[in-house]
Amino acid sequence: MSTPKPLTGDDSIKTWLADPVGGPILRDLLAQSGQDADVLRPVQRLALKRLIKLSKGQFSQELVDELVVRVAAGEVPPATAGAPVAAAAEASGADPDAADAAEAAPEVERPEWVERIDQGRFSGKTVIVTGAGSGIGRATASRVAREGGRVIAVDVSQERLDDFAGEHAGADVVTLVADITDDAKVAEIVAAAGDRIDGLANIAGIMDDMTPIGDLTDAVWKRVFSVNVDGTMKLMRAVVPAMLAQGDGSIVNTASEAALRGSAAGVAYTASKHAVVGLTKSTAFMYGPNGLRVNAVAPGPTITNIEATFASPLGAQRVRQAMALLPDAAEAEALAASITFLLSDDGVNVNGVVLASDGGWSAA
Repeated sequence: MSTPKPLTGDDSIKTWLADPVGGPILRDLLAQSGQDADVLRPVQRLALKRLIKLSKGQFSQELVDELVVRVAAGEVPPATAGAPVAAAAEASGADPDAADAAEAAPEVERPEWVERIDQGRFSGKTVIVTGAGSGIGRATASRVAREGGRVIAVDVSQERLDDFAGEHAGADVVTLVADITDDAKVAEIVAAAGDRIDGLANIAGIMDDMTPIGDLTDAVWKRVFSVNVDGTMKLMRAVVPAMLAQGDGSIVNTASEAALRGSAAGVAYTASKHAVVGLTKSTAFMYGPNGLRVNAVAPGPTITNIEATFASPLGAQRVRQAMALLPDAAEAEALAASITFLLSDDGVNVNGVVLASDGGWSAA
Protein backbone atom coordinates (compact mmCIF):
# COMPACT_ATOMS: atom_id res chain seq x y z
CA MET A 1 0.00 0.00 0.00
CA SER A 2 1.55 3.31 -1.07
CA THR A 3 2.25 6.01 1.48
CA PRO A 4 -0.01 9.07 1.04
CA LYS A 5 1.74 12.15 -0.28
CA PRO A 6 2.33 14.62 2.56
CA LEU A 7 0.18 17.74 2.43
CA THR A 8 1.81 21.00 1.40
CA GLY A 9 0.70 24.56 0.78
CA ASP A 10 0.33 23.65 -2.89
CA ASP A 11 -2.50 21.21 -2.17
CA SER A 12 -6.05 22.48 -2.58
CA ILE A 13 -8.16 23.55 0.37
CA LYS A 14 -10.56 20.76 -0.55
CA THR A 15 -7.74 18.23 -0.26
CA TRP A 16 -6.80 19.63 3.13
CA LEU A 17 -10.36 19.46 4.42
CA ALA A 18 -10.77 15.87 3.23
CA ASP A 19 -7.53 14.73 4.87
CA PRO A 20 -7.95 12.81 8.17
CA VAL A 21 -5.26 14.96 9.80
CA GLY A 22 -5.25 18.16 7.79
CA GLY A 23 -9.05 18.49 7.90
CA PRO A 24 -9.37 18.57 11.70
CA ILE A 25 -6.40 20.93 12.01
CA LEU A 26 -7.85 23.37 9.49
CA ARG A 27 -11.35 23.22 10.98
CA ASP A 28 -9.93 23.75 14.45
CA LEU A 29 -8.12 26.84 13.21
CA LEU A 30 -11.35 28.17 11.73
CA ALA A 31 -13.28 27.39 14.91
CA GLN A 32 -10.84 29.51 16.91
CA SER A 33 -12.01 32.52 14.90
CA GLY A 34 -15.68 31.57 15.17
CA GLN A 35 -15.99 30.14 11.63
CA ASP A 36 -16.49 26.75 10.04
CA ALA A 37 -15.36 25.07 6.84
CA ASP A 38 -18.31 26.45 4.89
CA VAL A 39 -16.52 29.80 4.69
CA LEU A 40 -13.89 28.13 2.48
CA ARG A 41 -16.31 26.47 0.08
CA PRO A 42 -16.14 29.18 -2.62
CA VAL A 43 -12.34 28.87 -2.78
CA GLN A 44 -11.93 25.16 -2.07
CA ARG A 45 -10.24 24.45 -5.42
CA LEU A 46 -7.45 26.94 -4.72
CA ALA A 47 -4.15 25.93 -3.19
CA LEU A 48 -3.97 26.57 0.55
CA LYS A 49 -1.13 29.03 0.03
CA ARG A 50 -3.39 31.22 -2.11
CA LEU A 51 -5.14 32.28 1.11
CA ILE A 52 -2.07 34.34 1.95
CA LYS A 53 -2.92 36.88 -0.74
CA LEU A 54 -6.69 36.56 -0.57
CA SER A 55 -6.89 37.08 3.19
CA LYS A 56 -4.96 40.38 3.01
CA GLY A 57 -2.56 39.43 5.77
CA GLN A 58 -4.84 37.42 8.04
CA PHE A 59 -3.43 34.13 6.72
CA SER A 60 0.37 34.31 6.61
CA GLN A 61 3.12 32.20 5.05
CA GLU A 62 4.25 31.37 8.59
CA LEU A 63 0.80 29.97 9.33
CA VAL A 64 0.85 27.81 6.19
CA ASP A 65 4.29 26.48 7.16
CA GLU A 66 3.03 25.75 10.68
CA LEU A 67 0.02 23.82 9.35
CA VAL A 68 2.25 21.72 7.08
CA VAL A 69 4.51 20.85 10.02
CA ARG A 70 1.54 19.93 12.21
CA VAL A 71 0.09 17.64 9.55
CA ALA A 72 3.45 15.96 9.00
CA ALA A 73 3.62 15.31 12.74
CA GLY A 74 0.10 13.84 12.76
CA GLU A 75 -1.04 16.42 15.29
CA VAL A 76 -4.83 16.12 15.42
CA PRO A 77 -6.50 18.71 17.71
CA PRO A 78 -8.09 17.07 20.78
CA ALA A 79 -11.49 18.63 20.09
CA THR A 80 -11.65 16.98 16.69
CA ALA A 81 -9.43 13.94 17.21
CA GLY A 82 -10.99 10.89 15.65
CA ALA A 83 -13.37 12.93 13.52
CA PRO A 84 -14.49 10.60 10.74
CA VAL A 85 -13.18 11.06 7.24
CA ALA A 86 -16.81 11.25 6.17
CA ALA A 87 -17.19 14.49 8.10
CA ALA A 88 -14.18 15.90 6.33
CA ALA A 89 -15.58 14.82 2.99
CA GLU A 90 -18.92 16.41 3.81
CA ALA A 91 -17.21 19.67 4.75
CA SER A 92 -15.39 19.67 1.43
CA GLY A 93 -18.53 19.07 -0.60
CA ALA A 94 -18.00 15.36 -1.26
CA ASP A 95 -20.54 12.60 -0.67
CA PRO A 96 -19.75 11.00 2.74
CA ASP A 97 -21.35 7.72 1.65
CA ALA A 98 -18.92 7.48 -1.26
CA ALA A 99 -15.77 7.34 0.89
CA ASP A 100 -14.92 3.75 -0.01
CA ALA A 101 -15.52 4.36 -3.69
CA ALA A 102 -13.36 7.46 -3.52
CA GLU A 103 -10.48 5.37 -2.20
CA ALA A 104 -10.78 3.02 -5.14
CA ALA A 105 -11.21 5.79 -7.69
CA PRO A 106 -9.96 9.06 -6.18
CA GLU A 107 -11.31 12.30 -7.54
CA VAL A 108 -8.89 13.92 -9.95
CA GLU A 109 -7.72 17.32 -8.76
CA ARG A 110 -8.45 19.98 -11.35
CA PRO A 111 -5.31 21.96 -12.14
CA GLU A 112 -5.40 25.60 -11.17
CA TRP A 113 -5.90 28.07 -13.97
CA VAL A 114 -2.77 30.09 -14.64
CA GLU A 115 -2.93 33.51 -16.21
CA ARG A 116 -1.04 33.67 -19.51
CA ILE A 117 0.12 37.10 -20.61
CA ASP A 118 -0.07 37.97 -24.31
CA GLN A 119 2.84 40.35 -24.73
CA GLY A 120 1.95 43.40 -26.79
CA ARG A 121 -1.76 42.72 -27.14
CA PHE A 122 -2.55 46.28 -26.02
CA SER A 123 0.55 48.00 -27.37
CA GLY A 124 -0.26 51.50 -28.59
CA LYS A 125 -3.72 51.43 -27.00
CA THR A 126 -5.15 53.60 -24.23
CA VAL A 127 -7.70 51.91 -21.99
CA ILE A 128 -9.74 53.47 -19.18
CA VAL A 129 -10.44 51.05 -16.32
CA THR A 130 -12.75 52.04 -13.47
CA GLY A 131 -12.64 50.35 -10.09
CA ALA A 132 -8.94 49.80 -10.78
CA GLY A 133 -7.90 49.87 -7.15
CA SER A 134 -9.17 46.42 -6.25
CA GLY A 135 -10.87 43.24 -7.38
CA ILE A 136 -11.84 42.74 -11.01
CA GLY A 137 -10.95 46.32 -11.95
CA ARG A 138 -7.45 46.00 -10.56
CA ALA A 139 -6.89 42.65 -12.26
CA THR A 140 -8.10 44.08 -15.57
CA ALA A 141 -5.97 47.21 -15.32
CA SER A 142 -2.99 45.08 -14.40
CA ARG A 143 -3.42 42.78 -17.36
CA VAL A 144 -3.79 45.64 -19.84
CA ALA A 145 -0.66 47.29 -18.42
CA ARG A 146 1.36 44.08 -18.51
CA GLU A 147 0.26 43.48 -22.09
CA GLY A 148 1.67 46.80 -23.21
CA GLY A 149 -1.29 49.16 -22.91
CA ARG A 150 -1.55 52.64 -21.46
CA VAL A 151 -3.97 52.46 -18.54
CA ILE A 152 -6.06 55.25 -17.07
CA ALA A 153 -6.67 53.63 -13.69
CA VAL A 154 -9.70 55.15 -11.95
CA ASP A 155 -10.83 54.47 -8.37
CA VAL A 156 -12.31 56.30 -5.40
CA SER A 157 -9.31 55.39 -3.21
CA GLN A 158 -5.96 57.14 -3.62
CA GLU A 159 -4.35 54.56 -1.33
CA ARG A 160 -5.45 51.65 -3.51
CA LEU A 161 -4.35 53.43 -6.68
CA ASP A 162 -0.92 54.22 -5.21
CA ASP A 163 -0.54 50.57 -4.29
CA PHE A 164 -1.54 49.50 -7.80
CA ALA A 165 0.87 51.93 -9.44
CA GLY A 166 3.64 50.75 -7.13
CA GLU A 167 3.12 47.19 -8.30
CA HIS A 168 3.43 48.27 -11.94
CA ALA A 169 6.50 50.48 -11.87
CA GLY A 170 7.70 51.01 -15.40
CA ALA A 171 4.27 50.44 -16.95
CA ASP A 172 2.35 53.26 -18.60
CA VAL A 173 -0.19 53.88 -15.85
CA VAL A 174 -2.05 57.11 -15.09
CA THR A 175 -3.97 57.06 -11.82
CA LEU A 176 -6.97 59.25 -11.11
CA VAL A 177 -9.17 59.43 -8.05
CA ALA A 178 -12.71 59.99 -9.28
CA ASP A 179 -16.35 59.35 -8.51
CA ILE A 180 -17.84 58.12 -11.80
CA THR A 181 -21.21 59.64 -10.93
CA ASP A 182 -19.67 63.14 -10.98
CA ASP A 183 -19.81 64.79 -14.42
CA ALA A 184 -16.75 66.93 -13.70
CA LYS A 185 -14.73 63.88 -12.70
CA VAL A 186 -15.87 62.00 -15.80
CA ALA A 187 -14.54 64.91 -17.87
CA GLU A 188 -11.22 64.65 -16.01
CA ILE A 189 -11.02 60.94 -16.82
CA VAL A 190 -11.51 61.59 -20.54
CA ALA A 191 -9.01 64.45 -20.46
CA ALA A 192 -6.44 62.21 -18.78
CA ALA A 193 -6.86 59.66 -21.56
CA GLY A 194 -6.11 62.26 -24.24
CA ASP A 195 -7.14 62.38 -27.87
CA ARG A 196 -7.30 58.63 -28.39
CA ILE A 197 -9.40 56.24 -26.30
CA ASP A 198 -9.21 52.65 -27.51
CA GLY A 199 -11.02 50.93 -24.69
CA LEU A 200 -13.23 51.47 -21.67
CA ALA A 201 -13.68 48.83 -18.98
CA ASN A 202 -16.63 49.95 -16.85
CA ILE A 203 -15.99 47.85 -13.76
CA ALA A 204 -16.69 50.10 -10.77
CA GLY A 205 -19.91 49.10 -9.03
CA ILE A 206 -21.58 48.49 -5.70
CA MET A 207 -23.82 45.82 -4.22
CA ASP A 208 -27.22 46.34 -2.65
CA ASP A 209 -28.42 44.96 0.68
CA MET A 210 -30.30 41.98 -0.80
CA THR A 211 -33.73 43.46 -0.07
CA PRO A 212 -36.85 42.52 -2.04
CA ILE A 213 -38.98 45.39 -3.26
CA GLY A 214 -41.26 45.28 -0.23
CA ASP A 215 -38.30 46.16 2.02
CA LEU A 216 -36.45 48.42 -0.42
CA THR A 217 -35.54 51.95 0.66
CA ASP A 218 -35.26 54.89 -1.69
CA ALA A 219 -31.70 55.48 -0.45
CA VAL A 220 -30.48 52.02 -1.49
CA TRP A 221 -32.25 52.22 -4.86
CA LYS A 222 -30.82 55.64 -5.70
CA ARG A 223 -27.29 54.83 -4.54
CA VAL A 224 -27.08 51.52 -6.46
CA PHE A 225 -28.50 53.03 -9.65
CA SER A 226 -26.31 56.12 -9.33
CA VAL A 227 -23.10 54.06 -9.42
CA ASN A 228 -24.05 50.98 -11.43
CA VAL A 229 -26.21 52.63 -14.09
CA ASP A 230 -25.60 56.40 -14.11
CA GLY A 231 -21.83 56.04 -13.70
CA THR A 232 -21.65 53.41 -16.42
CA MET A 233 -23.77 55.51 -18.77
CA LYS A 234 -21.81 58.72 -18.13
CA LEU A 235 -18.49 57.16 -19.03
CA MET A 236 -19.91 55.42 -22.09
CA ARG A 237 -21.36 58.71 -23.27
CA ALA A 238 -18.09 60.51 -22.60
CA VAL A 239 -15.84 58.17 -24.61
CA VAL A 240 -18.09 57.68 -27.64
CA PRO A 241 -17.08 60.93 -29.43
CA ALA A 242 -13.37 60.01 -29.41
CA MET A 243 -14.12 56.46 -30.55
CA LEU A 244 -16.36 57.69 -33.36
CA ALA A 245 -13.68 60.13 -34.49
CA GLN A 246 -11.12 57.35 -34.80
CA GLY A 247 -13.62 54.82 -36.21
CA ASP A 248 -12.69 52.23 -33.61
CA GLY A 249 -13.19 51.44 -29.94
CA SER A 250 -14.21 48.75 -27.49
CA ILE A 251 -16.37 49.18 -24.40
CA VAL A 252 -16.85 46.40 -21.87
CA ASN A 253 -19.43 46.90 -19.15
CA THR A 254 -19.74 44.80 -16.02
CA ALA A 255 -23.15 43.22 -15.73
CA SER A 256 -23.64 40.28 -13.38
CA GLU A 257 -25.40 36.99 -12.99
CA ALA A 258 -28.08 39.28 -11.53
CA ALA A 259 -28.55 40.61 -15.06
CA LEU A 260 -29.51 37.11 -16.21
CA ARG A 261 -31.66 35.87 -13.35
CA GLY A 262 -33.73 37.17 -10.46
CA SER A 263 -32.21 35.12 -7.67
CA ALA A 264 -28.66 36.44 -7.40
CA ALA A 265 -29.20 39.67 -5.43
CA GLY A 266 -31.73 42.17 -4.17
CA VAL A 267 -34.09 44.09 -6.43
CA ALA A 268 -31.95 47.24 -6.70
CA TYR A 269 -28.78 45.47 -7.80
CA THR A 270 -30.70 43.08 -10.07
CA ALA A 271 -32.55 45.92 -11.80
CA SER A 272 -29.37 47.96 -12.13
CA LYS A 273 -27.52 45.15 -13.86
CA HIS A 274 -30.45 44.51 -16.19
CA ALA A 275 -30.16 48.20 -17.06
CA VAL A 276 -26.45 47.75 -17.81
CA VAL A 277 -27.38 45.05 -20.31
CA GLY A 278 -29.80 47.50 -21.96
CA LEU A 279 -27.09 50.15 -22.17
CA THR A 280 -24.74 47.61 -23.71
CA LYS A 281 -27.07 46.22 -26.36
CA SER A 282 -28.52 49.56 -27.44
CA THR A 283 -25.10 51.15 -27.80
CA ALA A 284 -23.73 48.14 -29.68
CA PHE A 285 -26.63 48.34 -32.12
CA MET A 286 -26.41 52.08 -32.62
CA TYR A 287 -22.66 52.39 -33.12
CA GLY A 288 -21.64 48.99 -34.49
CA PRO A 289 -21.55 50.29 -38.10
CA ASN A 290 -19.19 53.05 -36.92
CA GLY A 291 -16.53 50.65 -35.67
CA LEU A 292 -17.49 50.50 -31.99
CA ARG A 293 -17.87 47.22 -30.16
CA VAL A 294 -19.84 47.25 -26.92
CA ASN A 295 -20.15 44.12 -24.81
CA ALA A 296 -20.71 43.13 -21.20
CA VAL A 297 -19.34 40.47 -18.92
CA ALA A 298 -21.66 38.84 -16.41
CA PRO A 299 -19.51 37.56 -13.53
CA GLY A 300 -20.63 34.76 -11.28
CA PRO A 301 -19.17 34.31 -7.80
CA THR A 302 -15.89 36.22 -7.76
CA ILE A 303 -13.41 36.97 -5.03
CA THR A 304 -13.51 40.77 -4.72
CA ASN A 305 -13.73 43.39 -2.00
CA ILE A 306 -17.45 43.99 -2.65
CA GLU A 307 -19.24 42.54 0.35
CA ALA A 308 -22.85 41.43 0.40
CA THR A 309 -24.99 42.45 3.35
CA PHE A 310 -28.46 41.23 4.21
CA ALA A 311 -30.90 43.88 5.45
CA SER A 312 -33.97 41.69 4.94
CA PRO A 313 -34.66 38.26 6.51
CA LEU A 314 -36.71 37.30 3.45
CA GLY A 315 -33.96 38.47 1.09
CA ALA A 316 -31.36 36.52 3.04
CA GLN A 317 -33.46 33.36 3.01
CA ARG A 318 -34.32 33.48 -0.69
CA VAL A 319 -30.87 34.45 -1.96
CA ARG A 320 -29.10 31.87 0.21
CA GLN A 321 -31.41 29.16 -1.12
CA ALA A 322 -30.48 30.15 -4.66
CA MET A 323 -26.80 30.07 -3.77
CA ALA A 324 -26.98 26.31 -3.23
CA LEU A 325 -26.11 25.83 -6.91
CA LEU A 326 -23.26 28.33 -6.81
CA PRO A 327 -20.04 27.15 -8.49
CA ASP A 328 -16.69 27.81 -6.86
CA ALA A 329 -15.72 31.47 -6.76
CA ALA A 330 -13.27 32.65 -9.40
CA GLU A 331 -10.36 34.94 -8.76
CA ALA A 332 -10.51 38.42 -10.23
CA GLU A 333 -7.80 37.53 -12.75
CA ALA A 334 -10.13 34.98 -14.35
CA LEU A 335 -12.71 37.72 -14.96
CA ALA A 336 -9.98 40.00 -16.27
CA ALA A 337 -9.18 37.33 -18.86
CA SER A 338 -12.76 37.51 -20.16
CA ILE A 339 -12.85 41.31 -20.07
CA THR A 340 -9.52 41.83 -21.82
CA PHE A 341 -10.53 39.33 -24.52
CA LEU A 342 -13.54 41.52 -25.33
CA LEU A 343 -11.51 44.74 -25.01
CA SER A 344 -8.76 43.54 -27.32
CA ASP A 345 -8.72 42.90 -31.04
CA ASP A 346 -9.22 39.21 -30.22
CA GLY A 347 -12.89 40.09 -29.78
CA VAL A 348 -13.07 41.62 -33.25
CA ASN A 349 -16.29 39.85 -34.26
CA VAL A 350 -18.09 40.14 -30.94
CA ASN A 351 -20.56 42.99 -30.44
CA GLY A 352 -23.64 43.40 -28.27
CA VAL A 353 -22.93 40.23 -26.31
CA VAL A 354 -23.39 39.55 -22.61
CA LEU A 355 -20.66 37.02 -21.83
CA ALA A 356 -21.51 34.92 -18.79
CA SER A 357 -18.14 34.40 -17.11
CA ASP A 358 -19.59 32.45 -14.22
CA GLY A 359 -18.19 28.95 -14.08
CA GLY A 360 -21.39 27.58 -15.58
CA TRP A 361 -23.80 29.04 -13.02
CA SER A 362 -26.09 30.38 -15.74
CA ALA A 363 -26.35 26.87 -17.17
CA ALA A 364 -27.74 25.43 -13.93
